[in-house]
Amino acid sequence: MSIDIGTALVDEEHGLLLVGRPADRIDQYRSFFDQSGICVANLDHATRIIEANLEFTRQFGRSLADIRGLAFCELLHLSVRDKLGQQFTHLTDHQRARFEERVIAVRPDQTVLGGELTGIALHGEAGHVESIMVLVRPDREQRDDLLTGRKRLLSSMEARVLEGVAAGVSTVQLASMLYLSRGGVEYHVTMLLRKLKATNRPALVSKAYSMGIFRLGSWPPRILPDYVK
Repeated sequence: MSIDIGTALVDEEHGLLLVGRPADRIDQYRSFFDQSGICVANLDHATRIIEANLEFTRQFGRSLADIRGLAFCELLHLSVRDKLGQQFTHLTDHQRARFEERVIAVRPDQTVLGGELTGIALHGEAGHVESIMVLVRPDREQRDDLLTGRKRLLSSMEARVLEGVAAGVSTVQLASMLYLSRGGVEYHVTMLLRKLKATNRPALVSKAYSMGIFRLGSWPPRILPDYVK
């Protein structure tokens, strides 16, 4: 998919040509994307939702009246908000014309929507970013392992141990860093394995990422404070 910085938007995958000012394009592509099963929303410069197609409102579990004027990132899971926010900033700052990213949204009933998101900067006649078009291709299978809401799952020490394990820090190093004995580190690792229902350290880290406990796109690994007691 590519964008002509003038007035036309070309979807190479679907052979769709959209012309006119960005504010007028939603009417042209709404019916097309409703038929294709792709969620489409038009955002303003501050990434607030201006308009969305029926598939978007259906998949996200909200009416257009509920989401209009809402910041798009408020629909997303905590683990992906920062990363998506950075991508949108790159669009509005003219650092790129489009991006693709994995996205995880949380519906009002706390079920999860995963998918592939494409963000495209739509430019006005003066060359400024006038709006952003967001396309989400939902996953076919729904996830049920992701934590939603702000569940205080881990103690502060468990969080620091888990961050260290995810970063590949050894037991001896973790003991020194956290002022614990080696046995103390192993105790917390064992408790984490039980709590997250994992069989070993690699599985523990993988499970934590799949549950959305870690902030995506950060290194060294950082656990979202919303999940720490």
